[in-house]
Amino acid sequence: MSDIIDDLQWRGLIALSTDPDDLRKALDTEIVTFYCGFDPTAPGLHIGNLVQLLTMRRLQQAGHRPIAIVGGATGLIGDPGGKSAERVLNPRELVAEWVERIRAEVSRFLDFSPGPAAATVVSNLDWTGQLSAIDFLRDIGKHFPVNQMLSREVVRARLETSGISYTEFSYQILQANDYLELHSRYGCTLQLGGSDQWGNLVSGVDLIRRVTGDTVHALATPLITKPDGTKYGKTEGEAVWLSQDLMSSYAFYQFWLNRADAEVPGLLRVFSFRSRSEIEELERDVAQRPAARRAQRLLAEELTTLVHGEAELARVQAASQALFGQGDLGVLDAGTLAAAAAEVPHAEIDIGAADGAGGLPPVADLMAATGIVPSKSAARRAIAEGGAYLNNEKVTAQDATPAATDLLHGEYLVLRRGKRTVGVVRVRRH
Repeated sequence: MSDIIDDLQWRGLIALSTDPDDLRKALDTEIVTFYCGFDPTAPGLHIGNLVQLLTMRRLQQAGHRPIAIVGGATGLIGDPGGKSAERVLNPRELVAEWVERIRAEVSRFLDFSPGPAAATVVSNLDWTGQLSAIDFLRDIGKHFPVNQMLSREVVRARLETSGISYTEFSYQILQANDYLELHSRYGCTLQLGGSDQWGNLVSGVDLIRRVTGDTVHALATPLITKPDGTKYGKTEGEAVWLSQDLMSSYAFYQFWLNRADAEVPGLLRVFSFRSRSEIEELERDVAQRPAARRAQRLLAEELTTLVHGEAELARVQAASQALFGQGDLGVLDAGTLAAAAAEVPHAEIDIGAADGAGGLPPVADLMAATGIVPSKSAARRAIAEGGAYLNNEKVTAQDATPAATDLLHGEYLVLRRGKRTVGVVRVRRH
């Protein structure tokens, strides 16, 4: 077994753990069965979840056995962590639908090939759904001292503000019982989670000790945050989703490509599967040649391939090149073009109310509308200087006006000032 702990520490992926020396010994000398849970409290997973998924992948590559829990039961309740008020409970049918979506997403990152480290995906509704209230209270609840439950940071924070219902107060019991069930069924001895889950993680460790006398482990990864300290997650808005229908592969690629230099070293260590020497070389590259943005490009390529596949990477790269005049815009499908439009300055016009020949306004007006130039007069100067483009064709006439045939997929016009400033106009028809 390779020393996976050293690798995780170097990558900054260990925020907290139980008995680090004993955990290292177990991971170095035996095949450890470990698990991580993913609650269906949204229609898909985001890059906060990706930290856990890739940590699971690293542990599996080191020879250990992953179990992913899709929270068919806990998703009906919702973890109070990170919430200042009670969650709105989603309908059972919706949670069941999200369970299957998330099951498919989780499965893309793990290896199910037969062998001692083959992955397993389960739903905790399989055992929690069979519990009666009496069984829950007698067999599980009796092992949880209320004073200990009240001491959890998440619970204390809620009690000091809006309060907490018995439903959400019980979440830590349900999660701890998941660990006990997996320990009993599969010999699971390690649980992963984010550092904001630490109270729930150690509740499971404590429950197993009280019920069986066995010693098991918990490991928490740090929360990955933006420069302003907010999470890259589904609860913060503008989430970076892993599902193509929630976030296009083009937007996903652009997210990584547009990371600030200060973010890149940490993101490389957490998300990239490149070797330590390769990552350290890229970190030097960021410091010495920041304008090249080589590390951002390689990170975007690696993560887009990992999440969406090689074919999607090729498609988004072609789209990016075409937008900036290095390829044929005609090869872009409508979905990719729409996704690209959302990532650059853009405007919408109503063709029925627009001025100009054929119902479309002049190119100069459209450039100003997108904001790629500060004014129509600035747009006319760009045209006079030879720096204005419509659908990658240079515009030479001051009064140039698009024709209906210029509309890509019948609704888009791509405008460019110089080499790098791109805007898109979407034309709506009556």
